[in-house]
Amino acid sequence: MTIVTLGHSPDADDAFMFYGLTSGKIANPEITFRHVIQDIQSLNQRALEGEFDVTAVSFHAYPYLVDNYVLLPCGASMGDNYGPVLIAREQLAREDIVHARIAIPGTLTSAFLALMLWLERPACELNYIVVPFDQIVGKVIRGESEAGLLIHEAQLTYQDCGLKCIVDLGTWWKQETGLPLPLGGNVIHRRIPKNKRTIIAGLIRESIQYAMRNRTEAIAYAMNFARGTPLELAIKFIGMYVNNFTVDLGNIGRQALEVFFDRAYYAGLIPLLPSIEFD
Repeated sequence: MTIVTLGHSPDADDAFMFYGLTSGKIANPEITFRHVIQDIQSLNQRALEGEFDVTAVSFHAYPYLVDNYVLLPCGASMGDNYGPVLIAREQLAREDIVHARIAIPGTLTSAFLALMLWLERPACELNYIVVPFDQIVGKVIRGESEAGLLIHEAQLTYQDCGLKCIVDLGTWWKQETGLPLPLGGNVIHRRIPKNKRTIIAGLIRESIQYAMRNRTEAIAYAMNFARGTPLELAIKFIGMYVNNFTVDLGNIGRQALEVFFDRAYYAGLIPLLPSIEFD
């Protein structure tokens, strides 16, 4: 039997898509998964060290991982006309954001890469601080940051705190390209034999499909990771980021990744232009 370390985030959407595996509803006698649950910034950093056999990562991190990892076509989160939201206590123009202190959830998050593309500025020209994703709203409310870059459920709840949307980066990207915004995906380590990689990818896809077919029980499990988000909003959030693109990126998802990496590379925001290679 092969033990596979599987990294994913403590979020309702990841919990939903991996429910089939964590519950044992989807299993294979040849494979045992050891789940490691951490925030996406930590997963990105640990993937740089090649720690996991399989892990969720930000697509922004992938150019730094290509020597050790290959993309899986299943498990992706795409923002189709919605995505990470830049918020502030008051409306700010884009030129004001360039000079503002911005709280971000991580330098390798796709949200930050999308923000740099929107601002047309590299990280070295921005005044940002890295803050745990669930503390960004508080930083902005208290005035410790002039703006905050939101991922996860806070995208749906920030208005309840009286905060303003400066830009929804998924909406902006859709207007710019006509494509969904690539946010996160799963990668598998090249040290795993090819035949095992195929089995593992199949199990992850089956887990996603099981959750989508059995939404009530999968959502009940995912609510353990919803951080107090009301059921109605958690269901909406899961539906936004676990969908047909998650089962398989397909041609549109692949095209979106190519455009995302292409624009980032030619803007000097990533070190290389990775080939879109799937296992």
